[in-house]
Amino acid sequence: MGRRVVALATADEAFQVIAAIDHQQHPLLGQDSGGLAGCDPNQVPLSATWPEECDAAIDFSLPIAVGSAVASCLQSKTPLVIATTGLSDETQAAIEEAVKQIPIVWAPSMSLAVNLTMKLAEQAAAALKNVPGGVDIEIIERHHRYKVDAPSGTALKFGELIAGQMDGETKHVHGREGETGQRSRHEIGYHAVRVGDNTGEHTIVYGMLGETLELRVASSNRDCYASGALAAARWIQGRPPGLYSMFDVLGLS
Repeated sequence: MGRRVVALATADEAFQVIAAIDHQQHPLLGQDSGGLAGCDPNQVPLSATWPEECDAAIDFSLPIAVGSAVASCLQSKTPLVIATTGLSDETQAAIEEAVKQIPIVWAPSMSLAVNLTMKLAEQAAAALKNVPGGVDIEIIERHHRYKVDAPSGTALKFGELIAGQMDGETKHVHGREGETGQRSRHEIGYHAVRVGDNTGEHTIVYGMLGETLELRVASSNRDCYASGALAAARWIQGRPPGLYSMFDVLGLS
């Protein structure tokens, strides 16, 4: 993802890449980040040192590295876009403290289409929650074989947003096996599929008596996440300190 961010930013005249950061033991430190990203050299070497000043930073790393990114941006008062999921409680607490001083966009998915679908999923849940006979909501997500967490952070966010529109306490059920009994009226089911090199696909099913509604959003490559992160980086500049979402970036809040 870092390479795709570099490649798309290098190709866009609205951006200037001034730093590409990785951990101190990375074997490719010192190499041109543009070349590593598969585009023309940009004279910006891969480094473990954060710049003293920039307009915005994008973190597309691992949960263990996000705390360092937050601390570095906090020190330089740099607006930050966090596109990493699976964060620890400690890192989330660090983010909540940092947004008192800097603006941060944090979302489980940077895809503009995914975030628009999330808003549609909210609206569908609000409209169907009291339908006669009830509505059964299932979330099916597909990702590549190398993904280490399940369900995806995006699927969980879909569930969180939908649950916020439902009446009563919602039960989140992860997969089913054996004699589970009749499906309850207040549950959201999650199903994680891991196949090949799938870069991300989510289907939200609203099942009613006599009809079914499905919302589906799928990526064909990772550029949608990189372009969404760049859109967030452009949007966040000049914003006051606070925690923002991609709904804010899209004007959907």
